[in-house]
Amino acid sequence: MAKKPHVLIVEDEKKLASLLADYLAVAEYASSSLHDGLAVEPWLTQHHTDVILLDLMLSGKNGLEICTSIRQTSQVPIIMVTAKVEEIDRLLGLEIGADDYICKPFSPKEVVARVKAVLRRTHTVNSPDKVSLPFTIDADRMVMAIEQQVITLTSVEIKMLSLLSSEPGRIFSRDQLMNSCYSDHRIVSDRTIDSHIKKLRKKITVIGNENWIQSVYGVGYKLVV
Repeated sequence: MAKKPHVLIVEDEKKLASLLADYLAVAEYASSSLHDGLAVEPWLTQHHTDVILLDLMLSGKNGLEICTSIRQTSQVPIIMVTAKVEEIDRLLGLEIGADDYICKPFSPKEVVARVKAVLRRTHTVNSPDKVSLPFTIDADRMVMAIEQQVITLTSVEIKMLSLLSSEPGRIFSRDQLMNSCYSDHRIVSDRTIDSHIKKLRKKITVIGNENWIQSVYGVGYKLVV
């Protein structure tokens, strides 16, 4: 059975979020709901979603700030949702990287239709560009291989490489890399992540190309193959 597309609903009106979730379920979408702006980015470091319904007015952190932050590391489709209809808000929402914009009040059926349209459009754009990796990763054996050449990696290196390889070209922040490596949420400095990346690059040089893992100043790292 094919996996259902997932929608993250970020909406401070819990009844509205529940209503949208019900309509999405009928349309055979899985969904999760968050009601506070500060919860969005931590959630995204731990979970995958195919599209985000992002309310503009949220407590903690507003939708425009969240959208701007997400766009530094991800191109996940974002549909902005708001009761503010001023043209400046509409333009600003799209200029910061939103894929679509819908104003309250709206029909839940219209929201579902927008979700379908955005996913169809982004799938069409992204499908031809699927990258075939020149190496394989065996997390159980903690090795990376290119043809017959094999190198042993540490647990942290395997987790970092696996995350980077999950979406080649996507920029992952140090926090995202940190969370993928340390499930106990220990406090780790950026310099520690940089040190792990440096060691991983050095190992990859033996069988491949150290330039596969590229740094993006002030943001994080990405895999380019």
